[in-house]
Formats: sequence, C-alpha cells, structure tokens
Amino acid sequence: MKTTLKLEEVMMFVLGIYLFSLLEYPWWWFLVLMLTPDIGMVGYIFGNKVGAFCYNLFHHKGVAILIYLVGAYFSIPLCQLIGVILFSHSALDRMLGYGLKYDKGFKFTHLGEIGK
Repeated sequence: MKTTLKLEEVMMFVLGIYLFSLLEYPWWWFLVLMLTPDIGMVGYIFGNKVGAFCYNLFHHKGVAILIYLVGAYFSIPLCQLIGVILFSHSALDRMLGYGLKYDKGFKFTHLGEIGK
C-alpha cells in the first residue's frame, strides 16, 4: 500500500509540474519556490499546537487547490502560482513520507511517525 500511495503522490507532483508549465513564469521559479511552503515550520517556535496548525495550513492540498482555482477563476496568475507550488510541495513531501502534523510534535504525522 505504501508504494501505491507514493506513486499517487508522484503523479500529483507531475500534475503540479504540468500546471506550472501552463503559467507564464520561468522554470527556475518552480525550483526556487518549491521549498517556500516549509515556512510553516516557523510556527513550531510557538509550540506544537501552533506549529502543527501553521505547517498543515501550508501543506494542505485542499487549501492549495482552492487558491489555484480562485486564481484561475479570477485570472490571477500569482494565485495560480501559489496554489501550484503549495500543491506540488505537498505531493513531494508526502512522497518522501512527510505528512500532515499532529499537535503531539513535528515527527507525528498522518502517514506515521517520522524516523521510524
């Protein structure tokens, strides 16, 4: 099952690359911006509960899709870019085993404990 889930995330990452290719931004932006959603980890400075909330906000695919769709509907390329980056980053993270966080601590995710 783990392999199937990882393959699903690979395909979502490929979808993110495709959606980015439809935008008018240079390719290097994709590479540079791929790690920006990890800014959500800063919330852990204020404790596990705030950290998990912030991290999950920046790594929730539903939020990413909503931002992208708002950008597509209102023709706002920057919103589309943000949505694509959030979506692609989340897919990459999950492909590597980093899931949405529980408020018990950073290593406790919906995909299991990190480091086990």
